[in-house]
Amino acid sequence: MAAIIETQHLTHIYGAGMPDATVALEDVSFSVEAGDFVGIIGSTGSGKSTLISHFNGLLKPTSGKVLVDGQDIWADPSQIRKFRFLVGMVMQYPEYQLFEETVYKDIAFGPKNMGLSEPEIDRRVHRAAEFCGLPIDYLNRSPFELSGGQKRRVAIAGVLAMEPRILVLDEPAAGLDPEGRDTILSQIRQYHKDTGTTVLLVSHSMEDIARYANRVLVMDQRRVAMYDEVEKVFARAPELLELGLSVPQVTKIFLKLREMGLDIATDVYTTPYAVKTVLKALEAKKEAAGC
Repeated sequence: MAAIIETQHLTHIYGAGMPDATVALEDVSFSVEAGDFVGIIGSTGSGKSTLISHFNGLLKPTSGKVLVDGQDIWADPSQIRKFRFLVGMVMQYPEYQLFEETVYKDIAFGPKNMGLSEPEIDRRVHRAAEFCGLPIDYLNRSPFELSGGQKRRVAIAGVLAMEPRILVLDEPAAGLDPEGRDTILSQIRQYHKDTGTTVLLVSHSMEDIARYANRVLVMDQRRVAMYDEVEKVFARAPELLELGLSVPQVTKIFLKLREMGLDIATDVYTTPYAVKTVLKALEAKKEAAGC
């Protein structure tokens, strides 16, 4: 399958040519296939936020290329706007960007800028609100009357209403309580499942990445350190720990069991997978004992 988003030797230098120039990304190359759900992890300063800011042209490469659906997004700078509709970006604390009088108007802002008809805008607003779990009667309310979690959902709905082919989220659940966090991330997963939209999720939570993503991109020191299927990345848990990253709690338990001498796999990253692994190990033990 062809890549829907790709970076080729992407390098970004803040203040290039200045005495205080800072290299934020260095020779980053990877590709994402249509329909993937990619988790992006890395310690603070690893380059995650700078990387995703290139996907819809918020930042321009110092060198290298960013391709969306096979097209270099900076080949013709006058066309950059169309890529901003193809790649929907949800930055940290997106609710701070709400400004309209009503929830409806805030969600409709993006589709209106796309020049869509009123009936199409209305369809998209209602569909996005439904995806984000916003009741119909909320649409006529002021977004500033809502709770923090509800405002977050309005902001995300505003991006979904543009129906981007690629959805990029930078810590979308940051600052929310556990219930709000689970609600937001579950809705994003359901949206991905229902629409087939490609999703890239930046998160500090290894549990979230393990639960929702099918591939993981690990950034370290401005470069790609790992990029593979979830189970293969978490199978390298000792290397992740050396990079200063955490791993899911269930993975830590299985690493400890291995240290204690138990012959058991350590590529365990979710509780259901842990149960399956334990049952498999017990079955193998029974067979070995001739039971």
